[in-house]
Amino acid sequence: MIQTLAVANYRSLRRLVVPLQGLTLITGANGTGKSNVYRALRVLAETAQGGLIATLAREGGLASTLWAGPESFGRAVKRGEHPVEGTVRQEPVSLRLGFAESDFGYAIDLGLPPQSPPTAFSRDPIIKRECIWNGPFFRPGALLVDRHGPALRMRNEQGAWTQVAVELPTFDSMMARFADPQGAPEMLLLREKIRSWRFYDHFRTDTEAPARIPQIGTHTPVLGHDGADLAAALQTICEIGNVTALDGAVEDAFPGSKVTIQNQDGRFEVEMRQHGLLRGLKAAELSDGTLRYLLWIAALLTPRPPALLVLNEPETSLHPDLLPALARLIARAAEQTQVLVVSHSAPLIAAFERSTAGRTIRLIKELGETRVEGQRDLEGPPWSWPAR
Repeated sequence: MIQTLAVANYRSLRRLVVPLQGLTLITGANGTGKSNVYRALRVLAETAQGGLIATLAREGGLASTLWAGPESFGRAVKRGEHPVEGTVRQEPVSLRLGFAESDFGYAIDLGLPPQSPPTAFSRDPIIKRECIWNGPFFRPGALLVDRHGPALRMRNEQGAWTQVAVELPTFDSMMARFADPQGAPEMLLLREKIRSWRFYDHFRTDTEAPARIPQIGTHTPVLGHDGADLAAALQTICEIGNVTALDGAVEDAFPGSKVTIQNQDGRFEVEMRQHGLLRGLKAAELSDGTLRYLLWIAALLTPRPPALLVLNEPETSLHPDLLPALARLIARAAEQTQVLVVSHSAPLIAAFERSTAGRTIRLIKELGETRVEGQRDLEGPPWSWPAR
């Protein structure tokens, strides 16, 4: 389980260190940086997929994703006695992402390439430092895998450093380009954990949504991000997952209702039977909120739980009466996997806090910087970044 998430100089996250639990809700007013936390996690997940730099490019490149404020704020600025002004940069350009579990920690530091030799990719970020260490926070003596630019070294069983002969491209994470199950088993372990992370954000429920259309059914233990395989995912839960939990989640949200999957020549289609109706309603007939809730059931009751499940504004299109049931469904999922929820819905937050034992983290923004409400400097989880 991730205990600490750390981000530096990513959009409004100038210096954010957040403690996480098995179930964590991140909330705050509009514009406080909740979406930036979600996006930072998605960028971090790309380290294991080989898409880190491409993901930053889609966000506008390093220049667009870097913290846009000054390196530091003077006391007069904080008191409102002096306007915010730019200063001469004292530190190198750096975007840092990292997390720590009880066993291992990981951090990556991105910056700009040197100006010599000249290159057309002068604005393309490169990886300056990348580390894996033992324990919940970084210490030089706990390093297991250490990368400086293209050079990579690993600690062997005797504790001595071994230099890897192959130079890594500075635009790719070592997690995606190097594998040594004997020399660096912790890297493979972390890579597979990160690759298992799942992100769900705003399922389509319009009249042309894929979830409303019959689809060829195959075993689907993991719901796709667009929800097109909803019927197959629900049928998979019925056959190899927890069908009792599935029926209970439907009953909790829609008393007297039951969901079944119709199979016509291998094409699966969701059908929902409701109390008082003579026939079941097909997916094309369901309201946006009902269909979206069924999508959340399929995502959260997965027979193959990931290491981390991240939900962005799951309350979208749901009636407030459904939010207590959604909070209970999320809490049930957290019994099998770590769950992080990003939301600004007051009814969901209230239901979450009444029915779960998770942690609520409220974000605020001061001088454009996202901070954890009530967390003063040096009061967050212990964290230090590896130096370049």
